[in-house]
Amino acid sequence: MAIDTARPVHVTPKSKFVRHTKVPTVIFETSSELAKYVASVVAKLIRSKNDTKTPVILGLPTGSTPLGVYRELIRLHNEEQLDFSNVVTFNLDEYWPMDPDSIHSYHKFMRVNFFDHVNVKPENIHIPRGDIAAEDVDAYCEEYERTIEKFGGLDLQLLGIGRSGHIGFNEPGSARNSLTRLVNLDPVTRRDAASGFFGEDNVPHHAITMGVGSILAAKKIIIMALGEHKASVVKRAAEQEVTDEVSASFLQTHTNSLFAVDRAAAAELTAVKTPWIVGNIEWTPQLEKKAVIWLSGEVGKPLLKLETDDFLQNHLHQLIYKYGSVAQIRQRVFDALLEGICTKPAGVDSQRVIVFSPHPDDDVISMGGTLITLADQGHDVYIAYMTSGNIAVFDHDALRHIDFVSEFHKLFHPDGDAVLSQLQNLKETIENKKPGDLDTAEMLGIKGLIRKTEASAGAEVAGVPEERLRFLDLPFYRTGQVSKKPIGEEDILIVADLLREINPHQIYVAGDLSDPHGTHRVCAEAVINAVNLVAGEGIIPEFWMYRGAWEEYEPHEIERAVPLSPEVVLKKREAIFKHESQKDSAFYPGSDKREFWVRAEDRTRNTATVYNQLGLPEYFAIEAFKRYHGEL
Repeated sequence: MAIDTARPVHVTPKSKFVRHTKVPTVIFETSSELAKYVASVVAKLIRSKNDTKTPVILGLPTGSTPLGVYRELIRLHNEEQLDFSNVVTFNLDEYWPMDPDSIHSYHKFMRVNFFDHVNVKPENIHIPRGDIAAEDVDAYCEEYERTIEKFGGLDLQLLGIGRSGHIGFNEPGSARNSLTRLVNLDPVTRRDAASGFFGEDNVPHHAITMGVGSILAAKKIIIMALGEHKASVVKRAAEQEVTDEVSASFLQTHTNSLFAVDRAAAAELTAVKTPWIVGNIEWTPQLEKKAVIWLSGEVGKPLLKLETDDFLQNHLHQLIYKYGSVAQIRQRVFDALLEGICTKPAGVDSQRVIVFSPHPDDDVISMGGTLITLADQGHDVYIAYMTSGNIAVFDHDALRHIDFVSEFHKLFHPDGDAVLSQLQNLKETIENKKPGDLDTAEMLGIKGLIRKTEASAGAEVAGVPEERLRFLDLPFYRTGQVSKKPIGEEDILIVADLLREINPHQIYVAGDLSDPHGTHRVCAEAVINAVNLVAGEGIIPEFWMYRGAWEEYEPHEIERAVPLSPEVVLKKREAIFKHESQKDSAFYPGSDKREFWVRAEDRTRNTATVYNQLGLPEYFAIEAFKRYHGEL
């Protein structure tokens, strides 16, 4: 059976402009909708220029944000004959020093993700070179600017935005009139790039970038942002004052710029976070819940102690006007939260439950307490580890395991020279590996085995026996790099077969918008597609979503809150500790340097504290869940 994986399921083709921003800002329901829109703007420009036989001058970015745009443009080229032969491109930036053929080079990135799949002429492709000698960099940058001017300037510049607010590599402090130049990279930028370089120590300290002035000279600019980890900087760039500390804020001074964001990246915008402040809104039960919980925090009162004046003095007079009774409003919100508290998450009768874990430790980190509770209450709990997680193991951990196996063979098989020789070769492979190099297939196998055995140990602590573990090793993940392939038919069928095998009453899926590497989102898409595929066969489980290590659901989003006792929290911690390769320092910690167990406990205790502040029963910790309603 053929499965359409080009378009994510349950996409609602809605987008809306938001008020209260200084740059026109449009919110898309999904990252896919955003990518299709931006690609359509590019395609329309190309076709109009092709009709007049004039070149199209595009400014292009790299990174994970524009990947969906490039994939859609490739589709348009292959399926709708979009012709790129008249297109001239200028990329924003490149690391320095950097060999253009390195796997970390933006030259390589653009070839693999775009240029190798469309018919842009090689002589029309311009990407800053990272192999320019130091003494020649200034002259090279000046020539890059002159080349853009020779083509008449950029018709359209596409941008992403870094967490430091940078566009291109224009880090905090970049002047509005800055041009192409060599820059020092901000520590936040280097930290965010660490995953792609297999460690922060391997990230270059410099880059060549088009300047803010170079970018603002474009006739039209579209800046894109995806995920909650970009939400705060989107607010700074789109709503707050223009400052060289956030170079993206200079777009406020451009006459034809657009901010395109998904719902997650828009989360901190005033019109999204507190829409009642900026004007009339269409009240819904979900907005009412959000507003009343917000009000409780603003005035520092539990829900049932909120008074009419609290509503009137905090922009919520419309809510009173619609519903009339403050008593009914606050009671309705309180009851909704109270009813969501659930000490028996799968009920009383024995149920079959599948917990889908994108990486081998997400199950215990993100919902380990609930996992333990489900097992303790006698349910048949299965854990499906969707990827190997093999790229997130330090070389020194692999060496430690190789040394153990070597000593084991010496102890029990002293004549096993062939095995010992092979183990020595594996050690030399690691010892001779250059910083940032990819692992060999054999080494990825060893690192995958480390993660697998850790997952089994963690699951055992949680009460899930080995025979109920499923290691799916989905194909999309098997690149050996941080960047992954799009979801494919094979991935979906693997998950669908598991659903057929278990026929679960409940499933739990990581519903992350904020996963900085995208694996959680892709895994969720695989499950959603698989659930849709088997629904016609009568397999329709309850579908609950949990959050990963980065964020927790906001109180107004929570539909099921599972209380955790101190004993369950300690057992959850023990299960997390079994993931030794991720202990002390994870390979890809992101912006949060806390250990995973600390993040997990802080998060669940904070949720319990918030519930208590709202006037709800006091618990030691709470794990939060949300039903799947047809969207991520």
